[in-house]
Amino acid sequence: MISWLARRVAVSAFLIFVLLSAVFFIVRLAPGDPMDQVVEENLGPDDRELIRRQMGLDESLPSQYLHWLAASSRGDFGTSLSQQRSVGHIIGEALPATLLLTVTAYLLHLLLALGAAVAMVARPGRSLDHWIQGVGLTLYSLPAFWLGLMMIMLLSGKLGWFPAGGMHAPDSRYLDWWPWLVDLAHHLVLPVATLALGSFIGTARYLRTSLADVLGQDYILAARARGLSERRILFRHALRNALLPMITLLGLSLPFLLGGAVVVEVVFGWPGMGRVAIEAIWARDYPVIMATTLVSAVTVVAGSLLADILYRWADPRVRHTERESA
Repeated sequence: MISWLARRVAVSAFLIFVLLSAVFFIVRLAPGDPMDQVVEENLGPDDRELIRRQMGLDESLPSQYLHWLAASSRGDFGTSLSQQRSVGHIIGEALPATLLLTVTAYLLHLLLALGAAVAMVARPGRSLDHWIQGVGLTLYSLPAFWLGLMMIMLLSGKLGWFPAGGMHAPDSRYLDWWPWLVDLAHHLVLPVATLALGSFIGTARYLRTSLADVLGQDYILAARARGLSERRILFRHALRNALLPMITLLGLSLPFLLGGAVVVEVVFGWPGMGRVAIEAIWARDYPVIMATTLVSAVTVVAGSLLADILYRWADPRVRHTERESA
């Protein structure tokens, strides 16, 4: 187990290193000058060159790469070119908002997928099965930005049930802790619903297939022969074993959620990592781009590694097969 984990961590670290190195050179080879976003138009060429030298932009590309590699290995991601603030502070402010959005959306995603899968496998081929799949696939095919805009137009603009964007009301700093939480939850509904509704059907169909396979096993037939009800068989026996493959989906869903969160954060003005990354790309803010890429890469790789560890822990057959092959 320890040797396997060491190999996986080493491979994951190498993948992150390759990804960050590629992003470093790609963003710097793109056309444009980040100084146009930093300095004023009437600034003289000497002053521009001085600022460029202070930011290290006058060095060669390999030199910039080596300096960034040395600094980032110490946890120093530099100063934002556009905001003139520590990149660590910018990430520290944005990361909790993104985690709140993605974790809440994933939990709702799982609840919707579980309910849909149970309903589809309980009534296979019936109208409810077709209706759930039709609605789910329609939502899945819609772009996240369009679905979010439609929710804003209907639920916020016309009905006025939820705020159109942001994370808090302007006067939230003056609220007590309970009204503050209610205000946060009120602002969280639309972005979370956009992420969850657009993705749950894939997990639901995967879980439905797993449930159908489990319901055909011999021990399920034995349970039916003992006279157990279908409801008890489904929830007490089949569902527990069908949820095992969901552990793998835990890691595979993270890239999709993070990618969707970027769009959703921009649409709803959510102050998270996705919005910070988009603004940094437009401003050619190299330090912020690299930091957001690093956080996203580590999150995705860590999710995949955690899914593998949990799967090995939950299914002894995997460990037994690996020992036999060794």
